[in-house]
Parts: sequence; structure tokens; C-alpha cells
Amino acid sequence: MVQYSIQLDTAFAALSDATRRGILERLGRGDASISDLATNFEMTLTGIKKHVQVLEDAGLVTTEKVGRVRTCKLGPRRLEDEAAWITKYRQMLEARLDSLGEFLARTKGDES
Repeated sequence: MVQYSIQLDTAFAALSDATRRGILERLGRGDASISDLATNFEMTLTGIKKHVQVLEDAGLVTTEKVGRVRTCKLGPRRLEDEAAWITKYRQMLEARLDSLGEFLARTKGDES
């Protein structure tokens, strides 16, 4: 079995949820409080906090509490490793499709 880094697995797990991807998109436009995010996503504070915690565990979001307000912003991770993995996977698929195309071209005349 191929072993992938825990960091890669954690990031892909965090990105697998549409709400979490939406939170990242929202934070890309600027910092937001948990309350603001809850309102934008029509979700309870507890629900948003859970999503933010998953993103924070993956290093994609950071939070800071000042008084009673917890503010979220994009974290330090920029997903370079994940982008490199996707590129490598895409190249592998393209090579396999090229091989299939070559095989089909070679065997096309054998249909008689």
C-alpha cells in the first residue's frame, strides 16, 4: 500500500467538504468572525466552529479570539504539496490515455 503524508491526507480531507471549501473562498476575500461565517452559511455557531477546526487542523485557517469574538483568516499553508500530487496524478492519467489511444490506433485495422 502506498503511504501518503499525513499533511496531504489532512488537507484533502478538509477540502472534501463543500462548506469548508466555501469557508476558504469566503476567507480569501477577507477575515471573518465565526458569527459572520455562520450567518453566511446559514449554520449554527457550533457547526461552523467544527468546520473551522478541521480547516485549522489542516493549517488552512487560523483563528484568533479577542474578547468574545473569534476571527478566522487564511492559514499559512498554500497547498503546494497537494497541487504537486494532483499534477503528478494528472500526468499519470494522461500517459495511460495516450497508451490506450496508441493501442486503439494499432488495433483499428484488426476488426475484419
